[in-house]
Amino acid sequence: MNRKELIEALATKTGGTKADAERAIAGLIDVVTTTLAKGEPIALVGFGTFEVRSRAARTGRNPKTGAELQIKASKQPAFKAGATLKAVVNGSKK
Repeated sequence: MNRKELIEALATKTGGTKADAERAIAGLIDVVTTTLAKGEPIALVGFGTFEVRSRAARTGRNPKTGAELQIKASKQPAFKAGATLKAVVNGSKK
């Protein structure tokens, strides 16, 4: 499902307009992005948690030449699914 399909599905599910759904999706993305940029997690009980994980600096290899190179430390956004979402995806709960 892409963004356009998500907007249409949300509008249908809520009985609202596509414009309202577009604003809701844009607002959600903005809030998640801003919160994660501050390094704070977002926990949605039953659905999951958005968080920032730190990756240490490490030595990598160029696959073409085999030469070693240094990969800088970085922060990665991550999502950890909640128990309810996992159960629904695995077909054990509706």
